[in-house]
Amino acid sequence: MKTETNLKLKSVDEEQKIKLKTTRFGELEVPGGNIIHMPGGVLGFPGCKDYILIPHKENSPFLWYQSLDDPALAFVVINPLILNPAYDVPVSPALMEGLGAEKVEELELLAIVTIPKDRPQDMTVNLLGPIVINSARRLAKQIVLDPERYSTKTPILPQKK
Repeated sequence: MKTETNLKLKSVDEEQKIKLKTTRFGELEVPGGNIIHMPGGVLGFPGCKDYILIPHKENSPFLWYQSLDDPALAFVVINPLILNPAYDVPVSPALMEGLGAEKVEELELLAIVTIPKDRPQDMTVNLLGPIVINSARRLAKQIVLDPERYSTKTPILPQKK
């Protein structure tokens, strides 16, 4: 799997653009080819199936995973391989087929970040439930890994003792 995320908004001039209003970002206009479809949705949000990625800041590893189905729903995400290059996500043939991928190299990973209000130093990442994306087909699925190995609340920054 890739350690860099190539899923940022493409600049496509000839493609149909979609306008959407979001709570966090206001009105956006995005190329239809930037939409990532998640047939099963994010766990806990089964009705939200279409998302776009919005860069957080220039040179930031963080992105926003903005729902097109719910203007108030946006997750902070990061490629977990940036945080842990040894992060191991088993990819089954069923997952490959479901995402329309022929090779594991076609897949990218995102993990949802939780940032407690007024305590950004305590932010955590969900390594138990990564989002696996076929960037070429713009298909994604959130999977659940072994809870003996990974947590939903893995600290991102070193913890003070």
